[in-house]
Amino acid sequence: MNTKAFSLALFSILIWGSSFAAIRVSLQGGYDAGQNVLVRFAVASLLFLIYALWPGTKFRLPHKGDIVRILLLGWLGISVYHICVTFGMETISAGTAGMLVGSGPIFTALIAMFVLKERLTGLGWLGLGVGFIGILFIAFGSTGASLTLTSGAVLVLIAAFATSIFFVFQKPLFTRYSAIELTAYFTWAGTLPFFIFSPGIFTALQNATMEAHFSTLYVGIFPAAIAYVAWATALSMENASAVSSLIYLEPAVAIIVAWFWLQELPTPLALIGGMIAIGGVIIVNALGKKRRSVSGRTLESST
Repeated sequence: MNTKAFSLALFSILIWGSSFAAIRVSLQGGYDAGQNVLVRFAVASLLFLIYALWPGTKFRLPHKGDIVRILLLGWLGISVYHICVTFGMETISAGTAGMLVGSGPIFTALIAMFVLKERLTGLGWLGLGVGFIGILFIAFGSTGASLTLTSGAVLVLIAAFATSIFFVFQKPLFTRYSAIELTAYFTWAGTLPFFIFSPGIFTALQNATMEAHFSTLYVGIFPAAIAYVAWATALSMENASAVSSLIYLEPAVAIIVAWFWLQELPTPLALIGGMIAIGGVIIVNALGKKRRSVSGRTLESST
């Protein structure tokens, strides 16, 4: 991965990793999950609208043939992902949610294998197996009291799968749109379903704590807008597998931020699962992909 793509992707991971604790603060400070996701993406949508309408900005409208694809990817990568993560965090810790989202590259590898016919080596299959064992440890250890699979853990796993599909299938659109244009389209499309949570929103805005307001505003500006643009730019410069492999750093950021901000740590079993899952991701992305020869050169299979 080139230096610019790596730097942009790493910046996104650091910002996204901090968002789990910020969302937790908002949920504890007066917003319910639906109101939280609506407000922060209303903020992000407004930022992109200001950019698109700014004098001198060259912002192109999507082609008619791409509208359905953009809508579907926006609903999947923005609506489904953020609804599942936010509602999931009502019952699991910020660090645990970060570790479950960090399993995303495992799903990306599976999607690439079935959809894009990317082939895995024996080590790749081993890495997938190790990764899924880690996911089970995290999911079943999310409560700490017993080996039970909570609804929150299931929702965050659905979110991880949704965002993996989102990352893989948006890639071809970068040949026709800039990263910020595409991110704006996805954000606007993904924000529309959030308006079902609008009842009671003004009461929440009046009664929520100042810390909850600032946390929601932070997530709307940085993780929901700026980090997505940085990630899309990195994705437009490199293959999806290489960029997505950096997601395994996100759980560490989420745990550290939650520890300092909320004095909250995942359970020991979930932490063990997180380390196992990261090991699986590393095996799949670093050692598990077959290489193919194209025009006399050896290239790594990519998504």
